[in-house]
Amino acid sequence: MSNLILFESKQVRRVWNEQEQKWYFNIIDVISVLTESIDSGAYWRKLKERLKKEGNETVTNCHSLKMEAADGKMRMADVADAEQLFRLIQSIPSPKAEPFKRWLAKVGYERLEEIENPELAAKRMREIYKQKGYSDEWIEKRMRGINIRDELTEEWKKRGVKEQKEYAILTAEISKATFGMTPAEYKAFKELDKPKDNLRDHMTDLELIFTMLGEASTTEIARKKDAQGFADNKKAAIKGGSVAGNARRDLEEKSGTKISTKENYKKLTEIKTKKIRLDKES
Repeated sequence: MSNLILFESKQVRRVWNEQEQKWYFNIIDVISVLTESIDSGAYWRKLKERLKKEGNETVTNCHSLKMEAADGKMRMADVADAEQLFRLIQSIPSPKAEPFKRWLAKVGYERLEEIENPELAAKRMREIYKQKGYSDEWIEKRMRGINIRDELTEEWKKRGVKEQKEYAILTAEISKATFGMTPAEYKAFKELDKPKDNLRDHMTDLELIFTMLGEASTTEIARKKDAQGFADNKKAAIKGGSVAGNARRDLEEKSGTKISTKENYKKLTEIKTKKIRLDKES
């Protein structure tokens, strides 16, 4: 399980380890929060080198895990659990260190609550999107889309599709059949140039609806056809995406309006997030 959480409107990626029953946090994301460095990766490399020379076990105990990037692909990233982060933060001069440590402790407790009551996880995700400035209507569609996506990936797992690379290929096939663009091409179309930009977080209501239709159709076709392995599921992905693509073209023809739009939510969320922060300070 992996997801995003916010500290002062900045994203921090984390992965829950079921076996160890604890969170692992993306170190570069944490450094970005604490230092506001232009290149958090370079900051971490220099800090890691210095700590290694000092014999600091914080670094040697940290390890790497695959985490989802903004383009949906899984890439290796340096991670640390809460205890390691508490020690690491001592090496980063920042006025945000103490508030971040308090936040980190709260995050760990919240996960224990979510294990007991899974509905809390969905509620907190809704709150994050609301803080970023999204409307209630958009949030409901986004949450529904997440559930449909999870159902699809679970189906792929059952049917012998290999995670990460093959998931990305099948997702691209659905997107091409639905919108005529792969996710990477769609990001370029929307002028989303930052690695952390999540394409679906910048989709309009209708774009989300057709994305859901393509993925839900793929799940249904894979089940009905009993698709097994990558090749069968690729055919199902193309057919599922085509269901959504045909519906999209039909709506465009009847409405006279293109569904795919360059609109993204960067300015909207930046403005609303700033307003929320100012309201809290006043």
